[in-house]
Amino acid sequence: MTNQTQSELIGTGNGFIAALDQSGGSTPKALRLYGVNEDAYTSEEEMFGIIHDMRARIIKSNAFNGERVLGAILFERTMDGGIDGKPTATYLWEDCQVVPFLKVDKGLADEENGVQILKPMPDLAALLEKAVSKGIYGTKMRSVISAASPEGIKAVVAQQFEIGKQIIAAGLMPIIEPEVTISIADKAQAEEMLMAEIKAQLDALEGDQQVMLKLTLPEVANTYKPLADHPRVLRMVALSGGYDRDEANTRLAQNTGMIASFSRALTEGLSAQQDQNAFDATLNTSVQSIYDASVAG
Repeated sequence: MTNQTQSELIGTGNGFIAALDQSGGSTPKALRLYGVNEDAYTSEEEMFGIIHDMRARIIKSNAFNGERVLGAILFERTMDGGIDGKPTATYLWEDCQVVPFLKVDKGLADEENGVQILKPMPDLAALLEKAVSKGIYGTKMRSVISAASPEGIKAVVAQQFEIGKQIIAAGLMPIIEPEVTISIADKAQAEEMLMAEIKAQLDALEGDQQVMLKLTLPEVANTYKPLADHPRVLRMVALSGGYDRDEANTRLAQNTGMIASFSRALTEGLSAQQDQNAFDATLNTSVQSIYDASVAG
């Protein structure tokens, strides 16, 4: 079962969730933005070692703690690694009072009907068991919606909730993440369809089942407020989706009941070349601005 103290913190605390879960496909770009180019590593293992060092530096910074950061989403390799001799999830909770989550999806299938559903996850049960043993509170899995396609959006949401129920049964809190691509012309229409499909799935949950939602910042403010207010939703968070931090924060502050779960917008401005004081100061500015936008709504 999920930890009640952590559930109360995530459900009612002031702050946001840090997304530190870049995986194989997105890691090179994240490292480039951090000032580390591909010629700095010669293998995937070296690449993942550098990104782990970056994440550890963020987590160990005096700007990163439970006063403003409620949770952090980890990549599996980050969960399997450690910080100062402790497993990463243990360090997050014991040293930072930050609730650990795990990215569990294995990437996206090819686009069909304007969407990309999740690739099969044959090893999910074993991964969930490992996550529980390592003190993980919840999970995250990301699908993508690139058109206002009723059939496609229905398929994305149905798959997310089907897998979400398996995650609940394993004793973890699922973050349902059907991302709407920010550049599409029919984004607002897609968001209205998505809201209706999610509500239908929430209404069908049984007993005391709850989920979290991670959604793209909408074109029309408070499009998703009925979902934030739904008794089956522990918390609704927003992804930055390619918006820069200022734009993401501005949009977030306009949406009641939504807090941030930013990745690129959180690490914007951080550099491997910064000394620790400059790194901490940059991260503190980022954390404070995202916190402010999260509590404004």
